[in-house]
Amino acid sequence: MAESVPEYHPLRQLVTALTERTFAQKLRWSDIHVVRYLSNMLVDFTHVDHLYRIRNGKGKRLDEVADMLLEADLLLNAGSFEREREVHRHIGDLTLFMVGIFPEFLKRMKVRQWIHHPDFLMDYVKVGKHSYRNVSEFNYGEYKQFVPLFRKLSDNFELCIIGLGYVKDALDRLQHAEYQQAKRILLT
Repeated sequence: MAESVPEYHPLRQLVTALTERTFAQKLRWSDIHVVRYLSNMLVDFTHVDHLYRIRNGKGKRLDEVADMLLEADLLLNAGSFEREREVHRHIGDLTLFMVGIFPEFLKRMKVRQWIHHPDFLMDYVKVGKHSYRNVSEFNYGEYKQFVPLFRKLSDNFELCIIGLGYVKDALDRLQHAEYQQAKRILLT
């Protein structure tokens, strides 16, 4: 995640500092693994194409969480346990990001009654928690070391939403150009 933004890039440093401060001071939760993961996710998603990086077997970009859930289903589309894990991880990240950073997008989807939108009736919190829980169940090989992280993300999903909301407020106050650009793209 976030490989395209160098470690010492000012954006990465800003987001990491805001996330660390928010989780330590406002939430009293200084779990370095969670904070590092969330910081990397936020930096990664500054590239809008990373929000919708999951593609189906035909190479079509999947824009809706409902379609991503079908892609994550081992019996339908996933094809391998690794693919199932990859897609569920992305669903957890995307739903957490949208609910924490852009809740107004989801609210607008409900208010405008985009009934035709596949995610209209979806509860992003439940779906995100469930997807992170699925990822935490990959308790073997190279994935075993990540089990505690994804279990914490699932168990504390709502707390992470609150933390990301505080980070969003701090970014809004800073009027950071990359954040404002991502916000314009998502909300237009």
